[in-house]
Amino acid sequence: MAFIVAVILFATAVQAFPSLGARQGITALATSQIDQFTSYTYYASAGYCTNKQTLAWDCGTNCDANPGFKPVASGGNGDSVQYWFVGYDPNLDTVIVSHQGTNPSKILPLITDGDFFLTALDSTLFPGINSDIKVHSGFKGAQASTATDVLAAVESAMSTYRTTSVTMVGHSLGAAITLLDSVYLPLWLPAGTTFRTIGYGLPRVGNQAFANYVDANLHLTHINNEEDPIPICPGMLLGFVHPAGEVHIKDSGEWASCPGQDNSSTQCIVGDVPEIWDGHESDHDGPYNGVEMGC
Repeated sequence: MAFIVAVILFATAVQAFPSLGARQGITALATSQIDQFTSYTYYASAGYCTNKQTLAWDCGTNCDANPGFKPVASGGNGDSVQYWFVGYDPNLDTVIVSHQGTNPSKILPLITDGDFFLTALDSTLFPGINSDIKVHSGFKGAQASTATDVLAAVESAMSTYRTTSVTMVGHSLGAAITLLDSVYLPLWLPAGTTFRTIGYGLPRVGNQAFANYVDANLHLTHINNEEDPIPICPGMLLGFVHPAGEVHIKDSGEWASCPGQDNSSTQCIVGDVPEIWDGHESDHDGPYNGVEMGC
């Protein structure tokens, strides 16, 4: 993970955060609430497995954790295009969409992570989205490279398994792609479809208008582990803002639900890791309730 931080260091040279005191309303999740994320955590971790592994649903612990999963499609090459897969979970009665996160052994994903300029979304993929909404250009390109294939796979899964629920997961770069999928897919899928997004180690993806759009339209939870520096990248002085929905895993093991955007409390990631050098790269992969990301 040293390479990740090296590439995005410039993007976080000065990390700004709100000057207000710790915000109220931070609550601890119960063990039963934490455990409800575990199936999704394994799906996010499985995003690192090859497209052949996930299509056969033969990827070791990550696949064994959800043995009833029905894969529908997979893609990517783990280099110029991140791995992804789509399928159906009969126990959760939802379509699962998962994207590969950042693999330090592959240089192209690292270049994508380092491309931090804000740019408008493509009106062809995102019809009707206000041009004031701007996102990280590298993440935008990564999502666009798989968008139509993912949409076709989700439509197929919904039709085959007669479900109206779609859940999108991912870790690191995969979480960023997943968040953009979460804006993209509802524009194309039938009314009445329900959506949920769970990201792990999510970097900031867009500007204030983007964060506001996510808060108004999506059901997002983004989970940060201890002193992971990736979620404070790119920096807020560059115009990037996290949507609401943060859950921060504290050193004690408590999962704190942090209300609002970029909550500055020390119980939340912005307050706990005010500067990139305050973070620990080893925290990025987890554990998330015992699950380490990777295949």
